[in-house]
Amino acid sequence: MSIIKSTIELNVELDENRVPEKLFWTAQDGGIENEEAKAMLLSVWDSEAQETLRIDLWTKEMPVDEMKVFFHQTLVAMSDTFHRATQDEKMTATMKDFCDYFAEKLELKK
Repeated sequence: MSIIKSTIELNVELDENRVPEKLFWTAQDGGIENEEAKAMLLSVWDSEAQETLRIDLWTKEMPVDEMKVFFHQTLVAMSDTFHRATQDEKMTATMKDFCDYFAEKLELKK
């Protein structure tokens, strides 16, 4: 049986102080080719160390109001992923409640 591989590429342009100025990503299997982004959060599970490794980047141009929406949408997506991974209805509902609270406190809901 042959192994199928897929590549996701991240490119970061830094200023002289190593602060991200531009972020680009490519995921050819998803039809994404060198698309610009203003922020990214990447988590990887290290099973041996039993810990999460993270890369959290955002550009100098990322407005705070957009960062708040980005975090809210990420939290909602994480609760959906948690449900798919665990089928834990009760904790998923609790996480969704927090997402609603988060949006309310940041006045994201219109």
